Amino acid sequence: MTIYLKTGLLCGMILCVMHATLFAQYRPEKINKRARALYMDAQAALDMQNLTQAIAYLKMAVKADSQYLDAWAQLASIAFKQKDYPEAVIDFQRVMAIDSTYDPRLSYAYAKSLAGMGKFAEAIAYMHRYLQIPGLGSDEIALGKSWLQHFEIGLQTALQHHPFAPQNLGDSINSADPEYFPSLTVDGQTLVFTRNLHNQNEDFYISTWDAADSQWHRAVNLGPPVNTPENEGTGHISQDGRILIYAACNQPGGLGSCDIVYSVRTAQGWSTPVNLGPNVNSRFWDSQPCLSPDNHDLYFVSNRPGGYGGSDIYVCHLQPDGSWSKPENLGPNINTPGDETSPFIHADNQTLYFASNGWPGIGDMDLFYSRRQPDGSWSKPVNLGYPINTIDHDGTLFVAADGKTAYFASDRFNGYGQLDLYAFTLYPEARPIPTLYVRGTVYDSLTHQPLSASIDLIDVATDSLITRIHSDIHGQYLVTLPIGKIYAFHVSHPGYLFYSDQFSLINQKAYRPYEINIPLQPIRLHARMVLKNIFFDFNKYDLKPESKPELDKLVQFLKDNPTLHITIKGYTDSVGTASFNLTLSQHRAEAVMQYLIAHGIQANRLKAVGYGEAQPVASNETEEGRALNRRVEFEITEQ
Repeated sequence: MTIYLKTGLLCGMILCVMHATLFAQYRPEKINKRARALYMDAQAALDMQNLTQAIAYLKMAVKADSQYLDAWAQLASIAFKQKDYPEAVIDFQRVMAIDSTYDPRLSYAYAKSLAGMGKFAEAIAYMHRYLQIPGLGSDEIALGKSWLQHFEIGLQTALQHHPFAPQNLGDSINSADPEYFPSLTVDGQTLVFTRNLHNQNEDFYISTWDAADSQWHRAVNLGPPVNTPENEGTGHISQDGRILIYAACNQPGGLGSCDIVYSVRTAQGWSTPVNLGPNVNSRFWDSQPCLSPDNHDLYFVSNRPGGYGGSDIYVCHLQPDGSWSKPENLGPNINTPGDETSPFIHADNQTLYFASNGWPGIGDMDLFYSRRQPDGSWSKPVNLGYPINTIDHDGTLFVAADGKTAYFASDRFNGYGQLDLYAFTLYPEARPIPTLYVRGTVYDSLTHQPLSASIDLIDVATDSLITRIHSDIHGQYLVTLPIGKIYAFHVSHPGYLFYSDQFSLINQKAYRPYEINIPLQPIRLHARMVLKNIFFDFNKYDLKPESKPELDKLVQFLKDNPTLHITIKGYTDSVGTASFNLTLSQHRAEAVMQYLIAHGIQANRLKAVGYGEAQPVASNETEEGRALNRRVEFEITEQ
């Protein structure tokens, strides 16, 4: 008697080829009748796509007869299809222990199950065994060889022993439906993600962090006008939480199958979405957008013609008039003849994470990272390695501003649904630059009315502009600060004195955000401000190179306001003699004045006065106070 396995929806290369009478050791006719009846019940349940019932019948069958190989093989196949690789390995091993010749083709699924557990050396051995089976088709051989290459990469990266302990975000976030594409604000307080309701409609959900209980509040549907009866997915919330940019599919008036649109968070809720238009969108598939931390660069994925593969990563740049530039392909350092998807630019604006099946990987789709080079190009991508990447589809990653905490979607066994959101600690080599932020409100110092001001962040060491943003109509702003540098921070608005500050993050270790509300002074007689980014060596008055951004800002301010006359005032702390300090302060004020003259400001608009240790603004008993007293400021003396 020949028994053919009825595997229902699981029927495939693994089990449908089993002809039990071909093997001498296994005698299916010797299996007791109750076990065989239960097995047939399991096949009927599989035909009805009832996996839970099928597994129950199969377990009863092997309990009734522990030598029932067909039932053990079916249990192994189901566990393999469910990606419960540890259980699949156990069941496959039971099959081989009963009859090692039962079906050599099982070695393919057994090898993948071993690889799914990270046992790549054993997986390689069993895949070689599979490839030695006589009569394999060319497609089967090609697939087996392809997985051998994946396993070898897995073995190489597994030897590096990257720690990996993903934590499910829990039932406040995850459900029986798939959740994916997580995105967080820079302060880590707001999480936006996509949920595919009943696998029929993608909607956005939002949750906020409950600091008191150290957990996420229950996620709620973002609702209209963002969510519609059509699909909205693959979104990204800006670092300041004010913009949601995402892919909207099959929308009225759309340019392609999916277009990139955005909505702005207002006091009344999310605004009506706006299509980014033909400079960004095409008549093809445009999706998976991600904004840079300053909202000036837009990364996204498209399958438009002219790329390197099926889908490529592109970038557009925000123009001074508020429009977006034409898309630029990120080039062959990122894109391949395969598919590149899920771009995420970290808050450091230097580290790009993405998924690819074109670069050598462990599975179907692996996660990679690339660093921006000094010339603006991208480094060769680095595979994040096992166990972050697996033999399965690994496709989305978001790394928090601290550079340590990563979020991803996974369909690993024992989750709440098909895809759940998880968090884990990213190993050091793959981390971006930890990034702090400064945020607050810009307002008129007299009326307290908010101001939409221009905000520049400058790398003091290189005198290069890191970012330029504007506070919104409510005066609110947020600027990210990757650690390891000294920054000059300039805020300006026509008709006002500019504001300056300094952030030295050279040795910053703790995650410390800054909250700075900025009162801008209207230009008026006797208005004065401290130049916080003017630097001198100890007891000297030669301007240090790091002073250039601040001095250039003052030059531009005076050129923009050509009728103003100012007095530049120098001050010291109380260390040293009064006469020495008076002379030092005078020379420092004059050094600033000479710089202004050398850069086109008429000498008759300027005056330099040293006050020495007079007029302290803080106690000279502490170093912090003395540092505040050592200053250069200017005062408007004529309008």
